[in-house]
Amino acid sequence: MTGTSEGPSGDRLSGERRGERSDGERRGERSDSGRFGGERSGGREQRPAGGQRGERPARGGQWGARAGGDRRDGGRRPPARPTVDLPRQVAYEAVAAVHRDDAYANLVLPSLLRDAGLVGRDAAFATELTYGTLRHLGTLDAILSDAAGRDVQRIDPPVRDALRLGAYQLLHTRVPAHAAVSSTVDLVRAVGPGATGFANAVLREVAGRDADAWVAKLAPSAESDPVGHLALAYSHPQWIVRAFAEALGGDLGETTRLLIEDNERPPVHLCARPGLADPAELADEAGGAPGAFSPYAVYLSGGAPGDLPALAQGRAHVQDEGSQLVANALAVAPLDGPDGRWLDLCAGPGGKSGLLGALAAQRDARLTAVEVSEHRARLVEQATRGLPVTVLHTDGRTVGADPKLPEAHFDRVLVDAPCTGLGSLRRRPESRWRRQPSDLPPLTRLQRELLAAALRATRPGGLVAYVTCSPHTVETHVTVTEAARRSGVPVDFVDARPLLPAGMPGLGDGPTVQLWPHRHGTDAMFLAMLRRT
Repeated sequence: MTGTSEGPSGDRLSGERRGERSDGERRGERSDSGRFGGERSGGREQRPAGGQRGERPARGGQWGARAGGDRRDGGRRPPARPTVDLPRQVAYEAVAAVHRDDAYANLVLPSLLRDAGLVGRDAAFATELTYGTLRHLGTLDAILSDAAGRDVQRIDPPVRDALRLGAYQLLHTRVPAHAAVSSTVDLVRAVGPGATGFANAVLREVAGRDADAWVAKLAPSAESDPVGHLALAYSHPQWIVRAFAEALGGDLGETTRLLIEDNERPPVHLCARPGLADPAELADEAGGAPGAFSPYAVYLSGGAPGDLPALAQGRAHVQDEGSQLVANALAVAPLDGPDGRWLDLCAGPGGKSGLLGALAAQRDARLTAVEVSEHRARLVEQATRGLPVTVLHTDGRTVGADPKLPEAHFDRVLVDAPCTGLGSLRRRPESRWRRQPSDLPPLTRLQRELLAAALRATRPGGLVAYVTCSPHTVETHVTVTEAARRSGVPVDFVDARPLLPAGMPGLGDGPTVQLWPHRHGTDAMFLAMLRRT
């Protein structure tokens, strides 16, 4: 990732099975309007492009070109001065691509930064505007609707996205109000020239209150509608707030702390692959610090992790510390009998397979990594190159029918199931607005089928780790209980708490474990450990 530390640091993203994963790739790597006119940083020329599909480029065909047309000076003219600065242009293009193309910010933003030549503070500012606007989208839209006197969905999409960026600057950054208003009006002039007066009026209305005052005006009463109040105050859909509160035992105070943490910029976590990199040395090399819990974790506060030699050399990879902990828990769980055949049943794009493969190499074991998507299977192959890992491009539910996936064969099995991804909303803020309760039935059915297949694949006495990057109880306790009951395979739950680092707080009563951003600084990973009896 170029010039920014925002983006994925879990180990799966949304896959072809309609579920979210905690690292890897997503749709929408590029916007078709991701290049800008004017001058790049460093004086390199850029190619012109319009702001939205089907629109004419503003001001003589280029972003940011000075009004007034061509100069009659023998073909020579001074470099164009961008009317809208590049960081705001890049942020606009990223937000527009998310809403127009169903793109994912963690994929589209790096290419836009690279095309614009943005690094350092400019890249950080563009990143903050992009992710901040997407995190606070629900509340920003409520405020803009009130300020405009019309539902925000009735505003022309290019203008609407520009106003969202402007409102975010006014309410959540230190950008002076006059600069936030004028720069956003300039942006509207480029993407929706007829709406500059409207944009100016709306933004001045927004600037009349701070964020707390807007919440006080628009949010339902905390006493009469606590969920509605939290949803607007902390910019999450109400159904997600309810799911979080249920998973936290109805504690609205702790739910509030979780929502606040979801809106903070998360650090990047690296995984130093055991036997290939020492975490302390990697921390020194990367300018980071050793992690708090995982023995392999390194925290980065900024920079571009993709530029680190350790990643290019396969000695480390980007992976949320919670994902490291649940994968390591499977590897360290006590096991009687043989211990050489490991299985990752939903492996793409390969973060957990990379860690398990490195651990297997130290123990004379071999990992079979299964991935149903051909593209993601290739990513697993890249992520595990040089490790004792065999990648199978097949559906994990074919255990018993596929001769390469025999029943009662494997000693340790990981099911990192596709899920709603509600545990990683701080890293992928657009997901909170895309997910719907209607996504749950097909996902939970798939989760149960995959866990049942994993139990069939495990030998008697072997272990299965069921993992999701979601705290929703339907995807965690309900799924694992129902799958174990219906599988026809006798199993016992193993207390997962001793498999995590000693002294780690807030692990609950067991036998399952739910990690939390506000308690542990990790994604909200769920872990259930089962032993086939």
